[in-house]
Amino acid sequence: MGLRLVFLGPPGVGKGTQAKALAAARAIPHISTGDILRAEVGAGSELGNQAQAFMNRGELVPDDLVVAMVARRLAQPDCADGWLLDGFPRTGAQAAALEKHLAQTGENVDRVLYFRAADEILIRRLSGRRACPECNANYHVEAMPPRTEGVCDQCGSALIQRPDDQEDTIRNRLDVYRAQTRELIDHYRAAGLLTEIDSEGTVDEVAAATAGSLEG
Repeated sequence: MGLRLVFLGPPGVGKGTQAKALAAARAIPHISTGDILRAEVGAGSELGNQAQAFMNRGELVPDDLVVAMVARRLAQPDCADGWLLDGFPRTGAQAAALEKHLAQTGENVDRVLYFRAADEILIRRLSGRRACPECNANYHVEAMPPRTEGVCDQCGSALIQRPDDQEDTIRNRLDVYRAQTRELIDHYRAAGLLTEIDSEGTVDEVAAATAGSLEG
């Protein structure tokens, strides 16, 4: 049986990038609830249709539906030798439901990696993002700037900053994330499963720290 991992971290911390890279290196599926939700809705499954009804009303998909979709994904053959859950569970209730499901299948979470960085770094990363409203190309004012400031390399349109990437909105998102996950982080720490990863360095530095945390 391979590793069964959970990756957690606030917006802008880069855990998705690390999750994709590690999952590929370990040959285990990288699983995010967003991907699962889109797949279930796209397939027109019963779970997907139930979730779509909530989404159409602008409501969050209830925990029991999310956990049911995750459980069905973990039952697929490619998860037999391990898996990596990216950003799930997000609350204590989701963690309890996941553990109940895993107990029924004789499995458990092996390790939880919590990627952390100072708020000011997260804000700089997120607020620096720019997007092209015409061709959807993405840029970053520091990490990946366009050749001409404020202009899309591909189509020449004026770049925009999405509302979610404005500083006040980012600070609110970080506050909401911490409030939602505080109980979850404490739970995994108390269980001896939590490893904190300093994510303030480069992608390669964080990748090295991530891989090192799983040795032994």
